[in-house]
Amino acid sequence: MLIGVAGLFCPIFSLAAIPVQQWTQPGGARVYLIESPAIAMVDVELDFDAGSRRVAAAQAGLAGATASLLSKGVAARGSEPALDENALGEAWADLGAQFGASAATDRFSFSLRSLTEPDLLDQAMRLAARQMAEPAFPDPIWQRDRQRLVAQLKEAHTRPAYLAGRAFAAAVYGDHPYGHETTEASLGHISVADMRAFHAAYITPCHARVSIVGALNRVQADALVTGLLARLPKMDCAAAPPLPAVAEVAPLERAQALNIPFDSAQAHVLMGQPGYKRNDPDFFALTLGNYVLGGGGFVSRLTEEVREKRGLSYSVSSYFSPGRHAGAFTVGLQTRPDQAAQATVVAQQVLAKFVAEGPTEAELKAAKGYLIGGFPLLIDSNRKLLGNLSNIAWNDLPLNYLDTWTDRIAKVGAVDVRAAFARKLQPEKMVTVILGAVPAAVGTATPGTRP
Repeated sequence: MLIGVAGLFCPIFSLAAIPVQQWTQPGGARVYLIESPAIAMVDVELDFDAGSRRVAAAQAGLAGATASLLSKGVAARGSEPALDENALGEAWADLGAQFGASAATDRFSFSLRSLTEPDLLDQAMRLAARQMAEPAFPDPIWQRDRQRLVAQLKEAHTRPAYLAGRAFAAAVYGDHPYGHETTEASLGHISVADMRAFHAAYITPCHARVSIVGALNRVQADALVTGLLARLPKMDCAAAPPLPAVAEVAPLERAQALNIPFDSAQAHVLMGQPGYKRNDPDFFALTLGNYVLGGGGFVSRLTEEVREKRGLSYSVSSYFSPGRHAGAFTVGLQTRPDQAAQATVVAQQVLAKFVAEGPTEAELKAAKGYLIGGFPLLIDSNRKLLGNLSNIAWNDLPLNYLDTWTDRIAKVGAVDVRAAFARKLQPEKMVTVILGAVPAAVGTATPGTRP
């Protein structure tokens, strides 16, 4: 869906068309640009197909560790001295610019924010190019960070929400990389040599998708991208072998109930299944329908039936997590341990009824009003625009996606929502995880088994 991220206020796009320019560089990078001249700044995101789905289970955490160490120093090259993490941080502070790396399930991303004053932008571009292409990957820093990550994992295993989420992901995704869990053992199998190999295999111009929003025209933006990618190894994209295919998420074959004992004040309940990929044509119908079902807060059906009418939960919601593969559909709630079984049954009934019947016309009208009315707030800053532009770039969406978004929402009918939910969800085959319920309140199963 559209991405909301805090950033500089730039309201001109709320009322006007948003022209997106797109071209492919000779080196293979695909560039997407929205010119935003109101403020002399530029935001850039460079995305690569190098998320955690590219990592084997035995080394889960490799993509994130690689991204983290990219900020810990750059190697020396020619007359350019090495920079440790302190020197690198000071260099960015001196420029008044920001640069960082992150890894998610599908993509590995670099982000740059800088003033567009030519000398400052040129320096920021050159420093970013060094950091992106020539990271030092210092082993002592990795040994330190690995200990910190292990400590964080141990702390996470004391939190019921984390444990419930891990059990749910393992049951929904099975052996698919979306379900891989970073553990102390998998972190122990990661070396800086593995990071260098991962970086070399996936961070290449051929696989780059670059999104730019700011006070640059096409010529300036193209020069910026060329400079950012200049230090990466050159390669013939036409002759380069494609990246290995990643298997799709397997559908669930039957229902599964996991009852996990845990001493906590609240029981955590998660139910769901694999949902859909982001480029699915049912996206708009599913977005509207989920708002009615459980994404609309206090106006959703789940909140009305589970919380308001029966007082069975502190909170309850539903959401889809689409990606390059079928991300999970999830219904989540928290309740008193002695009410877990009853709250779960009511939520299951509400879900089954919605999948079978869809929304009422009144519910659909209210959902459209909220989503269409709130649309300008989702594109009112350069950073929000950048998030939406990278969404277009990464998922191969039409260049006029933002211009037609409200029209496509408006055209969805109740019959479309009902049909979309019937195609995507099978309530009789879902995983249900209940952690922290009163013993014997619900059926049990072995955590982590695959339906």
